[in-house]
Amino acid sequence: MERMRRLRSKIAPVDGHDRGDSLGTQTFQGLGTFVSPSTIEVVEHGKRLGDASNPQLHFRKAVIATGGRPYVPDTIVGLKEAPYTTNLNLFNLQQLPKRMVVLGAGIVALEMAQAFATFGSEVTVLQRSRLLSKPGGGTSTAIYDTLEKDGVKFLSGVDVEEVKTLRQGSEKEAMPLMSVSLTCNEHSKLSLECECLLLALGRTANVQSMGLDAANVDYHPTNGVLVNDYAQSISNANVYAVGDCVANVPRLTHVAGEMAKVVVQNSLFKGQWKLSSFVVPAVMYTEPEYAVVNKVISLDENGHVVPTVKEDEDEFDIYKAELKHNDRAILDSSDEDGFVKIFCKKGSGTIVGCTIVSSRAGEIVNEVSLAMKHGIDLEGLGRNIHSYPTLGEAVMGCGLQEINSRWVTF
Repeated sequence: MERMRRLRSKIAPVDGHDRGDSLGTQTFQGLGTFVSPSTIEVVEHGKRLGDASNPQLHFRKAVIATGGRPYVPDTIVGLKEAPYTTNLNLFNLQQLPKRMVVLGAGIVALEMAQAFATFGSEVTVLQRSRLLSKPGGGTSTAIYDTLEKDGVKFLSGVDVEEVKTLRQGSEKEAMPLMSVSLTCNEHSKLSLECECLLLALGRTANVQSMGLDAANVDYHPTNGVLVNDYAQSISNANVYAVGDCVANVPRLTHVAGEMAKVVVQNSLFKGQWKLSSFVVPAVMYTEPEYAVVNKVISLDENGHVVPTVKEDEDEFDIYKAELKHNDRAILDSSDEDGFVKIFCKKGSGTIVGCTIVSSRAGEIVNEVSLAMKHGIDLEGLGRNIHSYPTLGEAVMGCGLQEINSRWVTF
């Protein structure tokens, strides 16, 4: 943890106020609140909205970039009073918890479960439904088996009923102690004690107490600001939004960064860059890594960004290259259960998605993302010469399968 915090401190200045000031931006410290469709009031520390001394910023264009926060359910008795942990404070731990219970089975949940199990904690993951329930086709089994080998325990069909705080703990002395009461598929009733209860149930958009109604900005109270294909508010075209505070877009750092580019170009330079053009890779940094890429931003008939409907795998032609036959994986004695799987439109080589389970999957997936973005079909990837020996040859292997499927014998 000390090493992680030291390395993080090297990255942090890029996002700091000093960096912004050096580039010519002006920073106002306080709570920004819309008071009209074209005015923001900065409520400085110790002051109230409407105080005469608060700065009033009149704008032609504005961008909302307030991010999100971890979702904390209000249906679990005792949870909000308990000393639970989220990704916001997990990395500030000064001691290794003997026992960790992870509520959730998404990307953050599994990354942290494996990491702390490797450190030596007894980790139990509580999942309501199937692990990695999104499209992956066998992916969940590969990841599940690997984490179990590392000591992570899984309980499925979980319904958490109550969290009891047995000890609050302190930063310098004993860690907190909690008891989690639940029912699950494996047990009718069960109580788990833990020093660390990690909530990893997704994120909620930060859109409260910002005066969005005064700004005539439509929003959903948990999903976020409603935008069109140009990242504009659907109800106030002079207000844009980016990142985790936006409804129906992937909540990923690199998506937020790309949306920021869209807003700069569209708001200041009369651009027409569309969110629906995004091809989005995502990576879970477990060992092995799990990477996917899809077009995941959808529009309704009005051009508004809406939730993407999951398509059935039966609608695709699927090409899979297993890494147990890959020379680099054999030489490195790694990735024997890994694979590259590429999805194409039925009857064509048009790539619509990809799933990779492998070390460095996050590096390999970028080739497929580039192909999708620029209309290169799977045959094109198969005809591209790949360095030997590399794990990336598995992408070429999928391409060769697609080419071979169209061979005509004499």
